[in-house]
Amino acid sequence: MRRFVTPITAALLLTTAQAQSTEKVSSPIGLWRTIDDKTGQPRGIVRVYQADGGYSARIERSLTASENGRKCTACTDERKDQPFVGLVLMRNVRLDHGKYGGGDILDPNTGSVYRCSFALEDDGKTLAVRGYLGVSLFGRTQKWQREPG
Repeated sequence: MRRFVTPITAALLLTTAQAQSTEKVSSPIGLWRTIDDKTGQPRGIVRVYQADGGYSARIERSLTASENGRKCTACTDERKDQPFVGLVLMRNVRLDHGKYGGGDILDPNTGSVYRCSFALEDDGKTLAVRGYLGVSLFGRTQKWQREPG
């Protein structure tokens, strides 16, 4: 009897683990690893959270030594001279008819603020964040990777 129970228990545990690992995540809330457009290297960890009826994101930590202790000297709004770590990058993105948009995103290196939209991809493992001026056609998309946990 013991031999029979052990394989069944193992099969159930394996099935449960597979179901959890392939589960689709339908919320952008959580931690995301940003990737540098030019180098393809991880740049930082960003937390997406709900605020004021929309979604915002702030830098949780930098993965590049050159940005530790750095401040947003190029910013021209209330974020001017704030440290990069803790800086709110994205604000007021709202879910409307199944699409996330209407917010803004900051490039802390230039201080430029762009309109912003995003979409969940790869069953919620990737966040495609688009910053643009005026029309979404004139912009660029970054792919953020969901952090485990």
